[in-house]
Parts: sequence; structure tokens; C-alpha cells
Amino acid sequence: MSGHNKWSKIKNKKGEADAKRGAIFNKLSREIFVAAKAGGGDPSMNASLRMVLDKARAANMPKDNINRAIKKATDVGDTTNYDEITYEGYGPGGVAILVQGSTGSVAYMFDRKGYIVIDRENLDLDEDSMLELILDAGAEDLKTSDDAFEIFTEPKEFPAVKEALQAQNLEFAQAQLSMIPQNYVSLDAEQADILETLVDKLEDDDDVQDVYTNMAD
Repeated sequence: MSGHNKWSKIKNKKGEADAKRGAIFNKLSREIFVAAKAGGGDPSMNASLRMVLDKARAANMPKDNINRAIKKATDVGDTTNYDEITYEGYGPGGVAILVQGSTGSVAYMFDRKGYIVIDRENLDLDEDSMLELILDAGAEDLKTSDDAFEIFTEPKEFPAVKEALQAQNLEFAQAQLSMIPQNYVSLDAEQADILETLVDKLEDDDDVQDVYTNMAD
């Protein structure tokens, strides 16, 4: 498995994210609400909520915001609700675009995987050592670049691999269940710019949780 472009995009947008913290927290609050509404407010009993809380902590979301979202979702007197909707389609050059979903016209092109990113900056761990570590923990694959280790797992193995890496005091730039393309589409510069603009606008929408494409790096 190779060519996943999520990490490079995240890294390039770190500076922009600082200016959008309010929008990010608002989006995370909705994700927390949806997860808690569906499976309860106890993360030890709700795997979906645990995953979202990991994302919230990685974004440095204040605890008060997290607790408010959970409390609102578990308040029997609150009638607020959100429906999860999947949008699927094609972008420039025939790139498949999946906006939070699992079935339909392009979803079959993606596999649901656990996805962990570890920044290699100031990390004294080579590729062979990392590969041995993640395989022993039950991971499926490793992609190594100059910037980061990208670790892929089956969804059911994700918690165990995450815990094993945390036990080694490794910090995550990202750790969540993700949709990984089976194949990638290469675009020219103009097509790539158009697609990036489209994805940016989708991700800026508070109602959109995640956007995935199969554009090659």
C-alpha cells in the first residue's frame, strides 16, 4: 500500500489550521455528538466515541468543549440530531471523491483501515525497527518517507497497534480510522489545483467530517 496523500496535505495545512481552530472545534463537536448519541457517552464502551476523542485531543480541543458535546448528546431532553450522509463522485481527471461514507459509486475503490502517522523529525528510530515494532503489534503495512512513518492496520487491530506504539512513548501526528484508496490517479498541475480547491471547500464546511480522494502524491 503506497501513495496515500493524507499526511502531506495535513502537514502543508498546519499553519492554516491555527487560524481555523473555532471551525475545527465546531466540526469535532458535531462528530462527538453523533458518536455519543449513537453509542452512549462512555468512551470505554463506545469505540466510535473513543476514535473521535482521539481526534479532538490531537487538535488540542478544550475539555469543556468535549464534555459539552457529550452532555448534549446524552441529555434525554435534548431533541437535536444529525444524520450522516454520504456523497460520492468524481473530480478532475477521474479522481474518485468520497465524503464520509462506505457504499455506492466510488466507495468500493476505498478500504477502511486504521491509519497512524508518526512525524520522523527528531525521532531516533529507523524504518526496519519501526516495521518490526508495528508488525509485532498486528499492523498490516508501513509507508516511510523523509517526513513521516505511515502505519496501516485492519480496523479491528487499530486499538492494539495504537496502544503498542503509545507504550513506546511515540507521539502521533494522526491516528484514526480512515478510507484508503486501492488505486491512485495521477493528475496534471491544473487538475490537481482544481481538486485541491474543491477538497478545501468541502473540508471547510462544518457539516463535512472527512473527505478522501485517490489522487496520487
